[in-house]
Amino acid sequence: MLAVANNFWKIAGERAGRARGEILRRSALAREPRPEGVSGPPLRYLLGELASFRRVPERHEPAKARNPQPVMLLPGFGAHPVRMRPMADALTGAGHSLHDWGLGLNLGPTEQNFTFLMRRVGALARQHKAPVALVGWSLGGLFAREIACRQPNNVSRVITMGTPFSGNPRANNAWRAYQVITGHSVDEPPIECELGGKPPVPTVALWSPRDGVVHPRSACGWPGERDRAVALRCTHLGFACDPQVIAEVLRQLDAED
Repeated sequence: MLAVANNFWKIAGERAGRARGEILRRSALAREPRPEGVSGPPLRYLLGELASFRRVPERHEPAKARNPQPVMLLPGFGAHPVRMRPMADALTGAGHSLHDWGLGLNLGPTEQNFTFLMRRVGALARQHKAPVALVGWSLGGLFAREIACRQPNNVSRVITMGTPFSGNPRANNAWRAYQVITGHSVDEPPIECELGGKPPVPTVALWSPRDGVVHPRSACGWPGERDRAVALRCTHLGFACDPQVIAEVLRQLDAED
């Protein structure tokens, strides 16, 4: 019995040591300084995000889509697909075949969840016998762009909403929280990717000058990093459910590229 007890406390001590080490490592990630000359949106816009989080979105009956197609919605960092339900309902009402990403809460990329998404997009394309349109909010848009880069035959287009695909990955107000939760630096994601590399499919970037989380320039990008950029006046959280954003996504899905 004594040997069993000693072994138990030894294992418990080792686990506690690993946990302390991980806490210290993530604390160090949170304390990293922002590079000189790089900034996120002003504080007043970040505070404005709180009001948009509490706002109940209006619901409108959308016009029927001219080009009904399979569409996947990918939520932002720390968000669940339920947050995008107003957009999902509108796209379904317009006649699109809607699918969420199938991973629940978005807590950042891993090799496992990215492999799952690649397979899911491929399976949906085969099921519908048509490529899938990927609509990604914030971090979800980075997933969408990378999937399209790797399997363009399965993706019809990519629409990003407030996605920081351009410039310095610290040009936002969420990078420290991202590093603490995911356990890796924004400069060293667990999957190999080229943030500014345009996918070989039609790519549209929706961005807002009122975004309180991601710097507008990062979400807008430069010519060559996307095909079109559309400015909307909404908050970062509003990209998931703001009526003007939903209307623009519907327009872009119907656009002929």
